Amino acid sequence: MFGVKAVNPHLVHEVVRAYLANQRKGTHSSLTRSEVTGGGRKPWKQKHTGRARSGSTRSPLWRKGGIIFGPKPRDYSINLPHAKVKSALRQVLSAKAANGEIVIAEKPVLEKCKTKEIAQWIKKLNLPETSLLVVDKRDEKISQASKNLKNFSWIEWNHLHPYHLLQAKKILICPEVLQSL
Repeated sequence: MFGVKAVNPHLVHEVVRAYLANQRKGTHSSLTRSEVTGGGRKPWKQKHTGRARSGSTRSPLWRKGGIIFGPKPRDYSINLPHAKVKSALRQVLSAKAANGEIVIAEKPVLEKCKTKEIAQWIKKLNLPETSLLVVDKRDEKISQASKNLKNFSWIEWNHLHPYHLLQAKKILICPEVLQSL
């Protein structure tokens, strides 16, 4: 259906791994001995006390001391060529179509933003728990009505990623989106 006969699992894995890595914030941080407050002077003289030598109360060996090799903010992002992502998307779509996991259906027309209406629509289509609706443009009523549904999600076609497709058991694609894909 999408023009790919064989799926390259390594490519799909690489694209999904990059997507998940790009979601990470990398804001974790701990204080080293130079960043911890206090510890300016030597606690006791170097010799003739019978105690171990010590230069600061903020040494990592001390209570309230710094962390030796603790985490510091960093960038986890992985850059991939768009061609790889598009290829992986085509491969996943082809695999899902071959397994019969893609359903072409009109998006629901809601009178009010009610979760009940979306739930009835899902029940009418006899969909499994985890389903993904791919729409052509954002619909505020569908967005509001599907918020409380735990295993149902929707996405615009231009934001579609192989990760989203792999998370869903059934993918509902609107006919107008099919031409864009």
